[in-house]
Amino acid sequence: MALFACCVFPLRLLKSNSDPSLPYCLFSRKKGASLGFQKLKTRRLHRTKVVHFAMFSENPVIGDLVATAISGGIALSMLRLWEETAKRGVFDQKRNRKLVHISIGLVFMLCWPMFSSGQQGAILAALIPGLNIIKMLLLGLGIWKDDATVKSMSRFGDHRELLKGPLYYALSITYACSVYWRYSPISIGIICNLCAGDGFADIVGRRFGKQKLPYNKNKSFAGTIAMATAGFVASIGFLHYFSLFGYIQVSSKMVLVFLFMSLAAALVESHPLSSELDDNLTVPLTSMLVGSLVL
Repeated sequence: MALFACCVFPLRLLKSNSDPSLPYCLFSRKKGASLGFQKLKTRRLHRTKVVHFAMFSENPVIGDLVATAISGGIALSMLRLWEETAKRGVFDQKRNRKLVHISIGLVFMLCWPMFSSGQQGAILAALIPGLNIIKMLLLGLGIWKDDATVKSMSRFGDHRELLKGPLYYALSITYACSVYWRYSPISIGIICNLCAGDGFADIVGRRFGKQKLPYNKNKSFAGTIAMATAGFVASIGFLHYFSLFGYIQVSSKMVLVFLFMSLAAALVESHPLSSELDDNLTVPLTSMLVGSLVL
């Protein structure tokens, strides 16, 4: 309901230059603004802060804890859904694994506006994929037995596979959330290229990838194009989504940044070395590096 409330009242506002902890700034930049106008702006700022910080409580700490519980519940529900489809054989194992790959990170990022601004919100949000890191380690090492999770996240049903791709996946999302958070296009690019880009590359490549790349016979033109396209489209979608809350501004520069990040990630993913290292590691690293260079 809180996320719905934010979407119902989108505020096209500027981020504060004076206080980075405030997501919006409604004060006029024009000199000579009237006192009455400034008072009106102040009242609007107060209402904006209530919508954002007091989504669940006027206390930001309590609000963030509630947001963590709700976001964690959504993520857990998604995982349970894909575990059930894996158990029942609704999709083949590879398709089911990629649907997990695509959906979890993107749905989690949709929950970010529920948290308060600043480092507190970022850290509490990062706890959700952070706990999944621990889960992957326990399952991958064989300390914890969960056949449904292993089947939904591994290629061949071997629990040791979770120590590679799924672990890198959780690490990448945790890092993007805790370090870059929702104000940086780098966090958007990392997660969108990892989830949407890499996920659709496999699905499209298996279905339409008859024409292979000259430098990698295991990759196809269709899969590489699908990865660049899906990563870029998802990034632009989240750019506009976060702009509704004033976290980031839409601009031609941002569009070009996401284009470069998605193209670079797709090219790296298509290289044979990426398969040896694991594309859940190389794709986020490439997105982060390119984003840092072009911004």
